Amino acid sequence: MGIDWFPLWLSLRVASLSTLIALLGGLWAAWLLSRKDFRGREFVDAAVTLPLVLPPTVLGYYLLVLLGRAGPIGRLYESIFGEPLVFTWKAAVVAALFHSSPLLIKSARAALESVDPYYEKAARSLGASEWSVFWQISLPLAWNQVLAATALAFARSLGDFGITIMLAGNIPGRTQTVSVAIYDAVEGGRGDVARILVLVISIVALTFLYLANRMARNQFGRAV
Repeated sequence: MGIDWFPLWLSLRVASLSTLIALLGGLWAAWLLSRKDFRGREFVDAAVTLPLVLPPTVLGYYLLVLLGRAGPIGRLYESIFGEPLVFTWKAAVVAALFHSSPLLIKSARAALESVDPYYEKAARSLGASEWSVFWQISLPLAWNQVLAATALAFARSLGDFGITIMLAGNIPGRTQTVSVAIYDAVEGGRGDVARILVLVISIVALTFLYLANRMARNQFGRAV
């Protein structure tokens, strides 16, 4: 029985890249929602939450319209890079990003809101800028919870199916992630391959969920 491990390695690469992008952008979004009172904040918060409640196929359709060759973003991407975005492994990164970033943003926002504002006020009173307050006070105090949210986002990225298959397709050796490969194996009657891939991805996801639980503890060792 030969197993093609490409879907697993692709899924790990896609999840790593999407999680890194989600962390960089998600921290800014979480800080904005937790610290700034601006007009339309409730709408932004609802827009961030929307991918968590929409069916993946609906979200995948929206992205396909926007990122496809006839879509505005898709045309711009193709004019810059000379190739379409959809049905490439980069599209799988985008799919995983939209699948996982809302969870990271919501969790990171909760972590930042749990920081005692007294420490931030004290830093500002000593002349610290908002940038310094965030990087030297707020983020270090919330770091364990942010890392836990990052681990959860990574595990969620590994499991995306609906958005990925609509945006990146199912091209063996190019865009076939492990969740798509499992579906393909079941449909093709290759139950032995499906079982092994299911077992492997379950172990990987369980490992990251365990790490998330370990990191979601405060400095006194109590679960948050």
